Amino acid sequence: MRKYVSTFLFTCLIFSLIAVVIDFSEKVEEFIDEHLSAKEVILEYYINFITYINGVLWPLFALIAVIFFTSRLAYNSEIIATLAAGISFRRLMVPYALSAALIGGLHLIANHYFIPLGNKHRVPFEHQYIWKESDRGKTRDVHLFIAPQTKVYVRYYSKPDSAARNLRIERFEEGQLVELLRADRAEWQGPPNRWKLRNYEIRRFRGLHEQIIIGRGQEIDTAFNLTPRDFVWFANEKEMLTTPELKAHIAREQQRGIVNTRIYEVELYRRTADPFTILILTFIGMPLAARKVRGGMGLHLALGVGIGAIFIFLSRFSITFAMNEYLPPLLGVWLPNIIFGAIALYLISKAQK
Repeated sequence: MRKYVSTFLFTCLIFSLIAVVIDFSEKVEEFIDEHLSAKEVILEYYINFITYINGVLWPLFALIAVIFFTSRLAYNSEIIATLAAGISFRRLMVPYALSAALIGGLHLIANHYFIPLGNKHRVPFEHQYIWKESDRGKTRDVHLFIAPQTKVYVRYYSKPDSAARNLRIERFEEGQLVELLRADRAEWQGPPNRWKLRNYEIRRFRGLHEQIIIGRGQEIDTAFNLTPRDFVWFANEKEMLTTPELKAHIAREQQRGIVNTRIYEVELYRRTADPFTILILTFIGMPLAARKVRGGMGLHLALGVGIGAIFIFLSRFSITFAMNEYLPPLLGVWLPNIIFGAIALYLISKAQK
């Protein structure tokens, strides 16, 4: 266990330094142009960047660490001596399993809570100083559901002053339009969801009867489930939400009639699947590296990197299918673990005993 954990931490340190150097070389010009101090860059960005990149790559680091120190043991004939002394292969796997469970448990907690908390600083920092044009939120001809039976249309939304022009809210009951609200301009007043409507018109329908309220040149304060945040969307905003916040966001979107929440569901399931990947890749790397071969550590490391690359490719492939509705989100996230779990069982069954 000491060998596993120490090698794993050393691998994390080396690859984190490499990642920081590469990332800094790509973004140093932006840091200089924005006149950012070293303290801002380190404390607001790189501390959180290191936790983020480790959260993504810990399964691969675990595989490399297992192959690295197990291959050394095999090369020095210590695995053969252990088996010859009467210690079974299953007993030899116990410290590997305990170490992987320890690292996986830490990864599980970090994925659900600590890494998203760090991303709350890292992601806005990137959008403010690095990727300034990464906002993909619509501002023209926006259609939104603010409730299952309530639809909003905004012809144009101005992000600088948080104002919507040509606002229309339609409320339905049993498929029939029962209320229509129009306003030339809607101005955000702050939480909880308060808006000021200018030049408004309200129409209520009850069968063949219609009630019209016209407020030309007048203002009215109201509240409905729409905020300026609904007009801003970043591809990685899901990474900023802790798991309770992510679940609440999915429930809120579904309540508003937005059915396609797959991108958030995939993120939710991924946070649990990745820690189990550490355990699976440990059980793949251990029987591979425990066998003494002529190629030694170099061959084992090449196999480890190849397996890690295949796993990452398969993981991205299945997640893409899940997001495009070809696979259920839960199956799309766990499919690589299922396949590589079967491979791990096969390798353990064929390992030298």
